[in-house]
Amino acid sequence: MLKDKKIDIAETNMALFGTPLEREIKQRAAQGEPAWKEAGKAPGIQVWRVEKFEIKEWPKNKYGYFFDGDSYIVLHTYLKEDKKLYNVHFWLGQYTSQDEAGTAAYKTVELDDFLGDLPVQYREVQGFESAQFLALFPKLIIQSGGIDSGFNHVEAEKYRTRLLHIKGTIKNILVREVPLSSSSLNSGDVFLLDKGMKLYQWQGKGASGGEKSKAGQIAQAIDDERGGKPEKVVLEESDEAGATGKEADDWAAFWGFLGGKGPVKATDNAPVNIKVDKKAFKVSDASGSVQFTEVPYKRSSLQEDDVFVVFTGASIFTWVGSRASANERKQSMVFAQKFLNSLPPEVPKTIPIVRVLSGAENDEFFGYF
Repeated sequence: MLKDKKIDIAETNMALFGTPLEREIKQRAAQGEPAWKEAGKAPGIQVWRVEKFEIKEWPKNKYGYFFDGDSYIVLHTYLKEDKKLYNVHFWLGQYTSQDEAGTAAYKTVELDDFLGDLPVQYREVQGFESAQFLALFPKLIIQSGGIDSGFNHVEAEKYRTRLLHIKGTIKNILVREVPLSSSSLNSGDVFLLDKGMKLYQWQGKGASGGEKSKAGQIAQAIDDERGGKPEKVVLEESDEAGATGKEADDWAAFWGFLGGKGPVKATDNAPVNIKVDKKAFKVSDASGSVQFTEVPYKRSSLQEDDVFVVFTGASIFTWVGSRASANERKQSMVFAQKFLNSLPPEVPKTIPIVRVLSGAENDEFFGYF
């Protein structure tokens, strides 16, 4: 059965260190993690899925496909001026379990240790992924199901009917599976109805060219995976009224698969960008509780002896100085989570959290100063 009970993945996954869950994960990792054997050896992308407290390599032919009931770790290894650098992302599906989310967070720290504390760490929450994460997957599809679900693989020649929602800008387009219903549609986006051997690309009258292009690419990729057998149909919302013949039949079939025609929303209820001031804070737990002291928002404020939280308005960075204590380094992501929890309620708890180490910052971090 699909795990349909949501946990608060935006708040719980990094507060598990020092708990029985952490101790259980550590016990399982005591003899070393074989999944990291090839990690970071060559430039490129590597993906692992959390399966029952363990990390399993995700097949390369499934890269870009994620299940909303699971948690994943994604490693991006790249070269810059002949130096090998890493970004590691742990991605949390909206229906992932607390154990899976906690394992992903802990194993990300373990992978960071394995790679010599060099990676930039990203916490990714489904639907609120960072631009860096989205850029790794030209074809990003989020499907319903997961490791504890009966829908975590597709048997040959058997295809589950699904409706994909394509939304975003040219540089930042997300594809996710939505309920198979006309109520999922909105006029501002593109939707792809996958019927196995027939693909219906429904284009809202307000959809962007980038969304239409991405939907076409996904339809072509699905077609290629199935040997070029599926028929592809493009349905323009604004053309339905004048449809005749085969086109009218396609419209009737499309609505039939969605349970009947219904009213279409004008636009998606997308998160509103909250305008907030950029701020930087020095972090201290010397008093027994975490304290945040605001400092000037400039690079020179970042001192090597401490940990700092940098709030850009769109994301939270935790910067770890080279002489920060071992406990501060270990707790740096927890500090960022505590800071996020202290922000006004209008700031989404799902915004990306990124950890960077002094000397291993990426261009994205420096770009905010």
